Amino acid sequence: MKVPPKLLSFLKGEDKFFIATHISPEADAIGSSLAFSMALESLGKVTVLYNRDPVAKFCHFLPGHEKFKNVIPSRITSELPLILLDCNTLKRAGIGDLRFKYSIIIDHHETEEDFGDIKWIVPEAAATGVMVFYLIKELDVNMTKEMAINLYSAIAIDTGTFRYGNTTAETFRVTAELIEAGANPAYVANNLYETWSKERFALLIMALNTLEIKDNVAITFVTRNMYKKTGASPEDTENFPAFTRIMKDVRVSAFFRELADNYWKVSLRSKGDINVALIASQYDGGGHKNAAGYEIKSDLESAKGALLKALPFASHSPIEK
Repeated sequence: MKVPPKLLSFLKGEDKFFIATHISPEADAIGSSLAFSMALESLGKVTVLYNRDPVAKFCHFLPGHEKFKNVIPSRITSELPLILLDCNTLKRAGIGDLRFKYSIIIDHHETEEDFGDIKWIVPEAAATGVMVFYLIKELDVNMTKEMAINLYSAIAIDTGTFRYGNTTAETFRVTAELIEAGANPAYVANNLYETWSKERFALLIMALNTLEIKDNVAITFVTRNMYKKTGASPEDTENFPAFTRIMKDVRVSAFFRELADNYWKVSLRSKGDINVALIASQYDGGGHKNAAGYEIKSDLESAKGALLKALPFASHSPIEK
């Protein structure tokens, strides 16, 4: 994978950077940002890591996670260049309309907008972590154990631990080097998938009990009241969209998470050639061909109906349990 010379030149020429990623970040966003920040700081650079949302508990095993700030320091936007990782718009990063000295995009999502002075977007990359891996090598930075854990975790989560269609020979070559640098696959897998609280498990059970299937579309949801009943939190729904995708005949898995009254976050997972990123883009969302998301202001039944209508293979009749 070739890193744009203009990007390398810019990174070498600047001394301070403001690094941000998308709202509700998962291991690819967090791990890529941390590894990149560590690499730049090893070169004597200064970095500020920002995310609107706190780092979820399931990512607290990632080295350096405590470095993220949830508040943008005053005057920082006029003083530092912005680097958006695993994200390509200020809105998606929860930053709004702030103006920066300069902006760089490093991302692998299919959906993109006309933002960024330098844009390095590689949709075929398995994860942003893969891109950062090559970027660190081009910067001639020694890959530390902490960087390796962060990048291996980033790649593992976005490939479904090497089960998804974006897993390639290159993916294994990169992760092999990360393992040699100190990443432990068993340690990462345990922290990503085997540290659930009883509250989170109770929430999953409630979500699965809402299952509806229509035209090979599996739909589940979680309401704010379910959080109260189980003692779980919104961050506990990470990976929930993937569970119903396991079923043999399901082509699209849709998970609705209530944000406020008549306001839902929709996470989509699909199989094969069904491009759910196109659906998400209709609602100013985004993502990948087989994994995307968006937000919709609507009652739940109308939101379900709108999704079915957007899917070319659905008959658009009422959903059956």
